[in-house]
Amino acid sequence: MVTTVYVAGHRGMVGSAILRRLEARREGGEDLRLLTRTHAELDLTDQAAVRAFMQAERPDVVILAAAKVGGIHANNTYPADFIYENLMIECNVIHQAFAAGVRRLLQLGSSCIYPRAVPQPMREDALLTGILEPTNEPYAVAKIAGIKLCESYNRQHGTDYRSVMPTNLYGPGDNFHPENSHVLPALIRRFHEAARDGREEVTIWGTGRPRREFLHIDDMAAASLFVLDLPRETYEAHTQPMLSHINVGCGEDISILELARMVADVTGYKGWIATDPSKPDGTLRKLMDVSRLDGMGWRASIPLEQGLAETYRWFLANAGNLRL
Repeated sequence: MVTTVYVAGHRGMVGSAILRRLEARREGGEDLRLLTRTHAELDLTDQAAVRAFMQAERPDVVILAAAKVGGIHANNTYPADFIYENLMIECNVIHQAFAAGVRRLLQLGSSCIYPRAVPQPMREDALLTGILEPTNEPYAVAKIAGIKLCESYNRQHGTDYRSVMPTNLYGPGDNFHPENSHVLPALIRRFHEAARDGREEVTIWGTGRPRREFLHIDDMAAASLFVLDLPRETYEAHTQPMLSHINVGCGEDISILELARMVADVTGYKGWIATDPSKPDGTLRKLMDVSRLDGMGWRASIPLEQGLAETYRWFLANAGNLRL
């Protein structure tokens, strides 16, 4: 029997990685019908359009990887856009999936759902226990709402809607915009340009002391499908009805200054690395507790050094399309 899977956000970094894995499964013999739509073909903030799509296509499974995302600068500059667009996407996709009879759904969130001052590593039960990081609070509130939407439909309607919360993601297909990208792709672009132009100094935002965890998108795609494929009784044995999300990470972190040095090595930059304490650091540490996922039988497999080198190779190969 054919299983129809709709991947929302298939052009994004994570969505494209998930789609590649699903395509490989199909080529390997799984009877899959894969549905995708570009933003031009389907605006997920348009309720009527999403309803019409879901009713017409009737997918068996929905993977919600679509979101408006960005780094500290983008979140600070466009807070209304971040909360509105993400809330609308989640509400429309999740509700219209339910209305079309979709029983299985996986939605992807973010580690920013956790409070700013939370014990490290961050456990799933830290959700809603404190004040969020101000620089990305609107986005975080929207992603928390996504978790609660899934849980509420499960509780009221008996659906099987699951949520995975990734740590900082990186890899081929990332956003390398000079202002609106996340820290790792921003550093890759900055150090690449510095090495190319022979600059003697590169300045990074903040003190360089905050620590971050990074997960390759191929690991994230593997973890997402692993969680989606778990038997319902296994998933429910490791979660609770109102605490159902699962952290996804590698379980190790690195300081931003250490990361900058690693990126400098990968890009061939030989100059001085300075810090700018006048710029915001954001949360001082964000490390995921991945013991719940580990207990289910999944662990990350791509070391940061390997993933960085791969990402930089992709960046170089696609530089002509990135308007450097």
